[in-house]
Amino acid sequence: MIGGGALVPDRALLDPQLRERYAREGWMPVAHDGDAVVVATSGGLTANRRVELEQLLGARVREERMPRARFVDAYMSAFGSEVADEAGDGLHRRDPLLSAKTVLSRGQKAVGILILIAIAAAAVLWPLACLIALVAISSVVFLASTLFKFTVALRGSRYDLVDRVTADEIAELDDDELPIYTVLVPVFREARIVGRLVENLGRLDYPVDKLEVIILVEEEDDETREAIAASEPPENFIVLTVPKGSPQTKPRACNAGLRLARGDYLVIYDAEDAPEPDQLKKTVIAFTRAGSSTVVMQAALNYFNARENVLTRMFALEYSYWFDYMLAGLDVADLPIPLGGTSNHFRTSALRELGGWDPHNVTEDADLGIRASALGYRVGVVGSTTMEEATSRMGIFIGQRSRWIKGYMQTALVHARRPLRLIRTIGARRFAAFALLIGGTPLTFLGVIPFTALTIASIVVPLTDLSSVFPVGVLWLCLLNFLVGNGLMVYLNMMGPYKRGAFWLVWWAVLNPVYWLLHSAASYQALWELITKPHYWQKTEHGLSTWTPPAP
Repeated sequence: MIGGGALVPDRALLDPQLRERYAREGWMPVAHDGDAVVVATSGGLTANRRVELEQLLGARVREERMPRARFVDAYMSAFGSEVADEAGDGLHRRDPLLSAKTVLSRGQKAVGILILIAIAAAAVLWPLACLIALVAISSVVFLASTLFKFTVALRGSRYDLVDRVTADEIAELDDDELPIYTVLVPVFREARIVGRLVENLGRLDYPVDKLEVIILVEEEDDETREAIAASEPPENFIVLTVPKGSPQTKPRACNAGLRLARGDYLVIYDAEDAPEPDQLKKTVIAFTRAGSSTVVMQAALNYFNARENVLTRMFALEYSYWFDYMLAGLDVADLPIPLGGTSNHFRTSALRELGGWDPHNVTEDADLGIRASALGYRVGVVGSTTMEEATSRMGIFIGQRSRWIKGYMQTALVHARRPLRLIRTIGARRFAAFALLIGGTPLTFLGVIPFTALTIASIVVPLTDLSSVFPVGVLWLCLLNFLVGNGLMVYLNMMGPYKRGAFWLVWWAVLNPVYWLLHSAASYQALWELITKPHYWQKTEHGLSTWTPPAP
């Protein structure tokens, strides 16, 4: 018998070519016992599987059953270095041009240098004309990106594409026929809230024997690991220690979890998430209804602490319009959909086909949504909400948004490396949508501060003085951007609360211009980090809110 302590497999028995099978099928040869090979299993061997393994191993098999968590520990002790390497650099090795590990490709560097030389030469020879041209071009980009979001969201408001699942349909499900579901929860320095995490995920209404919850903890994060142990999680909760490696990011940890996931479906939750208990069952039904081209179901996100302060109210407004209108508009127009960072439910086989997440992209969710779209896959929306904690402190907000905007910059650069190929794959219309949404969003935010300053100057400084520097037409264009662009976004944010009945939020939308100024400040931090430390993951602290999620 194998003892109850840490299990260290005999490496002489392990075949590196079979490590994928070991992980997914839940078996692994670990020791000799006379003329037999001891095979550790986390789910038991069927008669057919036993015969298959005896032929594969060339010896009689003696099965040793153990909890899944112990099996995972044994697997990581044997293949931890391989898991770390594949999680960090697998996508880059398979297709370097799809990875954000390289910020700029050789072609992008050449084009960028030529553009900078041209701008520098124009600035020396025709300084005023160059400045006017840059302001005018930036204004057009700003207005085009804003109009695109407004048009798409307005179109989305006419549809309710959320896959609605009734309580009767859920009650009709047979637990014995439900597929295995894997929940991945990447955590880092979250000791203060893991107790709440275990409680929230423990409420999920899904058969325990069909549900595995893999909590991904970085190797050096002993404090979080100890806090998880102290919370006494159920047996189907597995703590997977992510080996040290670079880059140390959420998507790298998720790639490690994907290697060991045995579910037919897989969902990502963040440490502070409180999903509705029936969300997994709703998603199973939604996938059953959808065609095979739908490989992701996105649940809606909202905030349990929306009333905490002005910042959390603006967060709630933004998420309401995005999930209730923008996603619907993108879907009905068959345009690429950038995923949210949590509550993404995948067909696990399709996720593996896509190569998992890019660990070098700090908005791996948006990147994955674009990659899925490029392969002709679709994203569905399921009628369930996950409650999150909105960032309530200004410094943390700027850091979080700078990471999101930097990730959009990375995603735009990655998928613009082969623009003609992308256009041939997804079509000119969808490529234009990608450019306006993924590329246009950072450019829009970069323009907010200078356009606001120029608009204020045009009001404060006499027009005759300003017109000696800028043509009146350019000044009017900037003013139009300021009024129309901000007016459209205020309107969209006012629409947001209606589907959820949160009418008390509506009038806070008039503060959206100030909210965008904060985004603009974050965008300049994002641009600086893209140049100086492109793969740095700005950690967002959770558990700081004085509010707690309501019981479901």
